[in-house]
Amino acid sequence: MMESDAFFQEKGKVHETLRRVTQRLTALGIPHAVVGGLALFQHGFRRFTEDVDLLVTAPDLKKIHAELEGRGYLPPFQGSKQLRDTETKVKVEFLTTGQYPGDGKKKPIAFPDPAQVAENIGGIPYVRLTTLIELKLVSGMTSPDRMKDLTDVLELIKLTNLPDSYVEQLHPFVREKFSELWQIAQPKSKRYMTIWRNKFLTLHVNSFDEMIESLSGAVETLKAMQADGVMFDPDGGTADDYVCLYTSDPIVARKYDMHDEADFMDQEEDGDEPETSPPIVGVQASAAASRFPRK
Repeated sequence: MMESDAFFQEKGKVHETLRRVTQRLTALGIPHAVVGGLALFQHGFRRFTEDVDLLVTAPDLKKIHAELEGRGYLPPFQGSKQLRDTETKVKVEFLTTGQYPGDGKKKPIAFPDPAQVAENIGGIPYVRLTTLIELKLVSGMTSPDRMKDLTDVLELIKLTNLPDSYVEQLHPFVREKFSELWQIAQPKSKRYMTIWRNKFLTLHVNSFDEMIESLSGAVETLKAMQADGVMFDPDGGTADDYVCLYTSDPIVARKYDMHDEADFMDQEEDGDEPETSPPIVGVQASAAASRFPRK
């Protein structure tokens, strides 16, 4: 827990390892770019990670091992392309240009040359956001055990408020998946409902004057609701003399005694009339729970 707290303050062993290894590679003149969880961290999704992930070319990976092995770094096992910082014990994992994310099979998107996709953030080269998203998407799309990469993109969209037009900056291979995640990321507005029953307007009138007064009042109420942005639900049903009106504005909902649609019961399957009349909103019927058709 202490290490986790330090991590989110950009301290601790992981960030220490990040700074040390990137400084070494920069001094050696080796192009590289931070990817994975630490890149997510810098681009707006601050989640914990235990490793440092670096994008390098295949020739440079050999040079890295030649220069760093036995000098503060050792492979976790003989022949491994990864290294471990001997002081912090944090693993440094390498992704190499030309290989394929996810299932490792050939596809339109491969790991790029770090020199072409890196941007400097605080003195450290990180993979740019568009490339990070593309790599995460293609990984999650093609490998069942990398679903967390899709979750990473979903959280990035939420936390950084990426617009739907951002999809145009991405490779066509991943655009459909990005748009799907973007839709999921959008906050769902709560709907407040009321049920309008025409027959209750004249149920107890005893004269033309009372009928006119009742109907005139209903018209004024409907006009006021329309002016306040209340919407007519075309799927709410009119066959049984009712319509559903809704709003996403809680202030408007309180004004007209409208209720969260989640509080309504499902529509009666047998089509029976409710035993009691619904309450009135001004001069109009409000929430008749047993008649509301849940979507």
